[in-house]
This record gives sequence, C-alpha cells and structure tokens, in this order.
Amino acid sequence: MDTKELLKKVRKIEIKTRRLSENLFSGEYHSSFKGRGMAFSEVRPYQIGDDIRAIDWNVTARLSEPYIKVFEEERELTLMLVVDISGSGLFGAKRQTKKEMITEICATLAFSALTNNDKVGVLLFSDQVELFIPPKKGKSHVLRIIRELIEHEPKSRGTNIGVALEYLNQVVKKRTILFLLSDFMAENYSKPLQISGKRHDMTCIRVFDPLEVNLPNLGLIAIKDSETGKASWLDTSSTALRREWNKKYNKLEQDFKTSVNKSGAKQIAISLNDSYVKALMGYFKSSR
Repeated sequence: MDTKELLKKVRKIEIKTRRLSENLFSGEYHSSFKGRGMAFSEVRPYQIGDDIRAIDWNVTARLSEPYIKVFEEERELTLMLVVDISGSGLFGAKRQTKKEMITEICATLAFSALTNNDKVGVLLFSDQVELFIPPKKGKSHVLRIIRELIEHEPKSRGTNIGVALEYLNQVVKKRTILFLLSDFMAENYSKPLQISGKRHDMTCIRVFDPLEVNLPNLGLIAIKDSETGKASWLDTSSTALRREWNKKYNKLEQDFKTSVNKSGAKQIAISLNDSYVKALMGYFKSSR
C-alpha cells in the first residue's frame, strides 16, 4: 500500500469513527470507566467517623497520633488495545473483513479515550507479539495506531492469545482499561486470560462471520486456510461435513465464553452482518 492510499484510508476511518466517538461514545465511555480507580492523595489526622482501615500505621507510629490515608478518584485512565492481526482476520464474506471491523472498533475506542484526555496504547499479535506501542496521549498518537492497524504486515499468520497477554502483563504494570479484540479461533488461552482479568478492567470483543458458524451448501468448493496457507477442497453438500464444521465452531465459541467467565472479564460478540455501533452502545450502557 503506497503512502497516498494509506493516508486516504486513515482519513476515512478517522472521519467515521471520530464522529461516532464524539457524538455517541464519549459520554458513555466516561460514565463506564471514570471513577473505577482510586489513587493515593495524602495523609491527614484521624477524625471521628473515619474508616479505621484507612489508618496509616507507619505515620501514626512516627507522630504518635492516628493518621489516615486519603484516596481520590483517578482522573487519568489508560486504554490498552490488544489486537489479533493473524491470518484469520482477513476472512469476511460480504461487506468487510474481520480485520476491517476490528480496526474501526479500535479507532472508535481510541478517539473516545482521546476525548477524555486518556492515554492509549496498542499491542498487535499473531502467534507472537508483532508490535507494542506504549500508552500515550494526543491525536497524532491515535492516528499512528490506526495506521499500524491498517498497514502492519504480521511476520506470522498463526494465533496465540496467551503469548500476547503474557507479554502485556510484563510490560504494563498499572491497571488499565483493556480491550482484547480477536475472533478467538484459538486454544489454550484460559490461564493468561484469568491473570489479565485480575490485573486489568478487561473486555473481550469477539468478531465473527456467520459463515464460520454454519457452512452453506455450495457443492464442491476450494478453500485455503488463512493461517496455515493449506489449500483443500470441501464438499459442502455433505450434511456430515456441515455438521462437523458447526460442531468445531461451537466448541471454540463455548471455550471462549467459559474462559472469559472464569477471568471475570466482560464480553461482546459482534457479527460482521451486524452493527458494531449498536453492540458498543449496549455494552457501555450496561457497564455504567
């Protein structure tokens, strides 16, 4: 992709998603996340009615009179976007691919954070960590993130969600608002998901194509695995084959739901045939 075409795509996404974030999501984002964290402010002398659990025993011992720790609402938040850019994201039978929808969702969330003057960072992964951009404020920073989401070519096409979360837990120590975006067509990520769920305010967004759920009867068709590159023929007229296809998808979906529930994270499932705007609005309203 040449520079002119890239800038055109970035601008198109900016116009669409920034309007959404400013008109629809900024207030919802603020209501959903502001005030979830408390930061230490100061110590002051104990007063009758104060919670004794807030007593600072070190200061109390030093000054020979009770002092308590005072906390205040953290006003500055950090949004981390952990994004699956593996080969399966290129799948999309109709209007757009999973990668394109995920990019728009990320841009909308990033501009919502920008409106609130919060920091935004991103981690792109396949079956390895592809790119980490530390959290930072500013429009130019958000636009850089969008550019990377559009044009970054992964070194690998496989998927390993656990590797991404383990890396994130090493480099991001402070509690963040964490959105993990993927089709979750992967395995063995339950344990790292639980660790991240305890450390961060995490939401998992699963983007899928309905064709992945139920294989249509189209006769004999050629397919290519977007992650392994393996080509093969499928006889979609076979009822047994379509049943097995659906069974495999249902297992991945159930594994996702079970893993997210165990982690304590929230979850959103968005079909490529549906509006992600409606899904996000419903999520923000329920998270107030």
